[in-house]
Amino acid sequence: MAKVFLAKGKGLRVENGHPWVFRHEVERIDGEFEDGDIVDVYNFKNKFIGKGFINSKSQILVRILTRKNEEINIDFFRKKVQDAWEYRKNIGYINNCRLIFAEADFLPGLIVDKFGDVLVMQTLSKGVDRYKDKLVDILVDVINPKAIYERNDAKVREIEGLELKKGFLYGKSSTEVEIEENGIRMIVDIENGQKTGYFLDQKENRVAIRNFVKDKTVLDCFCHTGGFTMNAAKFGAKEVIGVDISETAIEQAMKNAKLNGVEDKCEFVVANVFDYLNDLDDKKEKYDVVILDPPAFAKSIHTIENAKRGYKEINLRAMKILKKGGILITCSCSHYMKPDLFFEVIKDAAKDARKTLRMIEYRTQAKDHPYLINYEESLYLKCFIFQVL
Repeated sequence: MAKVFLAKGKGLRVENGHPWVFRHEVERIDGEFEDGDIVDVYNFKNKFIGKGFINSKSQILVRILTRKNEEINIDFFRKKVQDAWEYRKNIGYINNCRLIFAEADFLPGLIVDKFGDVLVMQTLSKGVDRYKDKLVDILVDVINPKAIYERNDAKVREIEGLELKKGFLYGKSSTEVEIEENGIRMIVDIENGQKTGYFLDQKENRVAIRNFVKDKTVLDCFCHTGGFTMNAAKFGAKEVIGVDISETAIEQAMKNAKLNGVEDKCEFVVANVFDYLNDLDDKKEKYDVVILDPPAFAKSIHTIENAKRGYKEINLRAMKILKKGGILITCSCSHYMKPDLFFEVIKDAAKDARKTLRMIEYRTQAKDHPYLINYEESLYLKCFIFQVL
């Protein structure tokens, strides 16, 4: 087994619990390896730090699997999967949940979402991809699903030197899976929907809007397949308008509205949200509640400035079209947009919009997407609820 030695003065972050070893933090590698192998990691004093997957094609050279000097075998992976499942059951997430959240569940690069009796799996690192077949066997044994679908069409796999693919790895089912969330029925397209087909991380935040939407006119921007839209309608909104640039997502949202019998109070628009908000402002239209749940504007540290402009623009426009005392529910799912930075962007938007904000609540991702305090990237979703005065 090859040994990776951290450079002096550059390994403290990893020693303190962060699971990523970047290339620039490494002084030398002793021994031969192939990308995807498991290697030992040591600090510059030759102290054992952990074992992890190595990939020379990635800026993240090593992804730590364990801090113990233990054998990495089938029993090791089985224990990690069992631990992840026990955690979800203990917090009451059984039917629909993020079953495995990569590094936050000590399985770097592995994502598994559970939609009823169908699992959707992503192996996003070269190391974990090597164990894909064995992990399928473990998931079948531990979870006993009807089917496991592979959504390995994420572009990040190309960085790891992996091909893009999707399809069933175990069993068969319809690729449109019906789930129930917060008492609402939703169709999840596991084949062509974004990511694994549905954003489970917003489940608790969708419930949190219940006190603000009754008898209100709600604008749900970046609505995807209608998660917030359906919840607003269920909790008594008078009218909900869902806007998304994806025709496919809007078609699915319309199906979900019909499935829940709320199609009469829901309207869906295919549009660029930036342009749509500008048009509403020009027309002086007003809403009681505006929800902003955009995709990640900052997908790397190098795009932060552009992302800040994007977040400021949509929040400024949303504030302008809210009635006095209206509610703004605004989200960011980019871990590069830190909570304090996102908050400052919103404050800046409020200043330009000449609005005063009263913060009602700050929320993060659902509990089935756990946050490790030594791995700040695992805390990525921010959700602020403001009253706009």
